[in-house]
Amino acid sequence: MRREEILDLLFAQPVEAVCERAARVLEEEKGAHVHVRGLIEFSNSCRRNCRYCGLRCQNGNLRRYTLAKAEIMAAATRAVALGADTIVLQSGEYAIDPMWLADVIDCLRGGLNVPVTLSVGEHPRAAYALWKEAGAVRFLLKHETADPLLYEALHPGHVLAERIASLRVLQRLGYEIGSGFMVGLPGQSLNSLADDIILARRLGVSMCGAGPFIPQHDTPLGAYPAGSAQLALRVMAVMRIVMPWANIPATTALATVDAQGGQRNGLLAGGNVLMPSFTPSAYGSQYCIYDNKNRVDMLGARKAIEGAGRSHTLARWQEPAAQDVVSGLLPCATSGAPHASA
Repeated sequence: MRREEILDLLFAQPVEAVCERAARVLEEEKGAHVHVRGLIEFSNSCRRNCRYCGLRCQNGNLRRYTLAKAEIMAAATRAVALGADTIVLQSGEYAIDPMWLADVIDCLRGGLNVPVTLSVGEHPRAAYALWKEAGAVRFLLKHETADPLLYEALHPGHVLAERIASLRVLQRLGYEIGSGFMVGLPGQSLNSLADDIILARRLGVSMCGAGPFIPQHDTPLGAYPAGSAQLALRVMAVMRIVMPWANIPATTALATVDAQGGQRNGLLAGGNVLMPSFTPSAYGSQYCIYDNKNRVDMLGARKAIEGAGRSHTLARWQEPAAQDVVSGLLPCATSGAPHASA
């Protein structure tokens, strides 16, 4: 599909027609099933200073944390017990110990037999390779914007080419790569949204997310208005049409700007992934990438899926017993030695 056709879908066609077309493509290419990934935000430490993100290193108002391996295993055990089909380990970009994270991945694969997705920022190739060998199968690394000048303005000291190069390295190592971008960024042109979709298609991503920009009050962009949920939904629908193979999440940002129907509407616009949070409640409020973040749980995920008339394989909303969580994590959490990958 040419750029002009993408622009036509984004800005000229009625949004209802675009979403209906996206729904048909989704049904033909991916079916009615919604994938549910259990998200664990294991650290809010970050060395970057992105102008929109509350985790930026110059945010002195943020209490930093990093979960212990036992805490990660307990959260993951709970997620799997409730029906999550993948564990997503997410953090800010910091000088993480590659061996420590490899051990965590190995424990998740060996102890819970669950696929692991990483979202931890840019790192050396050797670290990516180590984590792949430990059992990680997917890596999410958002390009944020395909506009090189805007990227540099938002990410001091960094350029878009670095991000694209990292995605290429991950792809060559055998990861399924995911990317994504924000809709409604200050300084973003409408035409650049078409370039975001084209870049994701050119990269051949397996997953791509598009959520509305939401300001965070402790950042340089804290006074700007949030992006439009309706435009984000239109962008999602166009992504589904242009990249029928991709997994497209109905983002937490959608649930934040529209708590009642944001994620349901995202599924109706072509989304097929939800990522409810299993970050321990003591830490969740400190993972403040933007203001008033909606902590979507499994109950919210079920409601969104059923409200959109889609299918899932989630357990009924019932917390696993404490002894079940402990028995699920003890073999790996109490040992310093990595377990064999499943």
